[in-house]
Amino acid sequence: MTHATSLTSAEIGGLARRIDRPVVLVGLMGVGKSTVGRRLAAMLDSDFIDVDEEIERAADRSVAEIFEAHGEAYFRAGERRVIARLMEERHGVIATGGGAFVDDETRALIIDRGIAVWLDCDIDTLVERTARRDSRPLLRTGDPRTILTELKDRRGAAYAEAQIHVVTDDAPHAETAQRILRAIDAWL
Repeated sequence: MTHATSLTSAEIGGLARRIDRPVVLVGLMGVGKSTVGRRLAAMLDSDFIDVDEEIERAADRSVAEIFEAHGEAYFRAGERRVIARLMEERHGVIATGGGAFVDDETRALIIDRGIAVWLDCDIDTLVERTARRDSRPLLRTGDPRTILTELKDRRGAAYAEAQIHVVTDDAPHAETAQRILRAIDAWL
């Protein structure tokens, strides 16, 4: 099942039965964790949870508002608690915030109890994708290209600890989801 062509429905079903823990998507903002995650969950016939959306629902505030009112450290502590709860409750696809996997405790939890998939792409693609939404608190403090480049450099070693690394670049979501499935199949 590790060939470069698309997996069939039967192959995906067989793979889904072999996955015994959450598939947790990690990587920088703009790599496609939420959009690809939804597609991946649909292909696996499983649930999808976006950690940032879960945090916003629980706090009744946006991530940007939480950052502004309490700072990044406060947000990351809450994020860690939400991810721990989701890892216990869900066995589908979980999309984390861009900085979640950088936290040592959160990263250890995800690696121990999930299948961490690092979605990665080039800076030009990240700049283009993140420009579509003005809800990225870390990009409000300067030039997005510079900030994204610095984040990629600073977070790269943590992301590299994920069990699986998939480059998304500008591929269609379905193709990226297929790449993830093939990578999980090879890893299992």
